[in-house]
Amino acid sequence: MATDQLREPVAVRWGLRVLTVSYVFMLVAWPTALVFRNALADGIGGFLKAFDDPAVSHALALTLTITVWAVVINLVFGVTISLLLVRYDFPGKRLLSVLIDVPLSISPVVVGLALVLVYNGRSGWFGPTLEAWGYQVIFSTPGMVMATVFVALPLVIREVVPVLEEIGDDQEQAARSLGANAVQTFRRITLPGIKWAVVYGVVLAIARSLGEFGAVKIVSGNIIGQSQTATLAVEATYQNFQQTSAYAIAAVLALAAMACLVVVSILRPKESS
Repeated sequence: MATDQLREPVAVRWGLRVLTVSYVFMLVAWPTALVFRNALADGIGGFLKAFDDPAVSHALALTLTITVWAVVINLVFGVTISLLLVRYDFPGKRLLSVLIDVPLSISPVVVGLALVLVYNGRSGWFGPTLEAWGYQVIFSTPGMVMATVFVALPLVIREVVPVLEEIGDDQEQAARSLGANAVQTFRRITLPGIKWAVVYGVVLAIARSLGEFGAVKIVSGNIIGQSQTATLAVEATYQNFQQTSAYAIAAVLALAAMACLVVVSILRPKESS
């Protein structure tokens, strides 16, 4: 009886549902659907023809390379930083936690400019030294990987940290008391407990890395066939009135990101059951 009294009126519940669904539909679903509709406006043949351009193929391959490197780096350092934040106390811990959220609060363009100031080969802090050693960062793939890692850094950490806090460290301490070393404890106790948080963080990092534009544009130079990623190719083809190609590339990027989310949503219920 108390539960029934606390429930909202039917009209309120339906009103909230309609408002929420309408908001998501108009802001996310409908604009995304229009991208796919325009990509297929000339049929499958027109859609596939966009990828005959070597520049487009190179842009997609470069985006895939950058995404793989960025996700692997963020996976390793994301899990490590999460363990550091949850399992250990040290001076500056709160400051480190705040710094991790910085990529979420500043513009990717600012990220790109910051990396240029530090790593450009003429006047950057480390750029001239690195180029003297034969490593070019800005206007090359390492710079684009760094920019993508920067903007996607919090995604793995913010998924793993709450789960680590929730599961606690009792089982880890029990394993260590039985003689397990750090690697065995992580592989047999910690990792199984956080694996779905890691997977979801990785999926978010993939989706974010595939769609990164501002920071990569600043550090890449946007040279066609050399340092132009898929998102930059979308802009270039759209501005050159090659709208079918622009929509086709955008559709591929959106499809890849959505496929990752669908896979996780399918696997998660199986895990919970």
